[in-house]
Amino acid sequence: MIRRPPRSTQSRSSAASDVYKRQALGMSITTDDDVLEAGKRLLEQLEPDNLLLTLGSKGMVLFESNGNVSTIPTIARHIADVSGAGDTAIATLAAAIAGGAIVTEAAMLANFASGAVCEIPGVVPITYELLENAIKKSNNLYLNKIVVKT
Repeated sequence: MIRRPPRSTQSRSSAASDVYKRQALGMSITTDDDVLEAGKRLLEQLEPDNLLLTLGSKGMVLFESNGNVSTIPTIARHIADVSGAGDTAIATLAAAIAGGAIVTEAAMLANFASGAVCEIPGVVPITYELLENAIKKSNNLYLNKIVVKT
């Protein structure tokens, strides 16, 4: 059973998230190798077509059913508020896939979107304009940094 961490823990940056991860996976995630191991465990346990792990300021890792693992880094930006970033990532990923994007494209858009809303204080919705500006500001540097392992 996954238990909710104490209320005082939730107010700290990622402490609550870390507690959930340890309980769900039976392991701490502190290194890149831990992320790969966690992704493999989740793929085995849940049997999804694809799995996207969000890593906050470290970006995202996409585990595809074909065995590819893509590391999607973040772009340096001024962070005002991380509230809603995870929800934005999920919503953008789902909308992009529903619109016909392949999962790697959808994950890249989700990363851009979640980063963009972090630049604005408070919980804000992702808009087409915000997403478009985030992509333009990256100047395609982002696309050259994605690492795919098979």
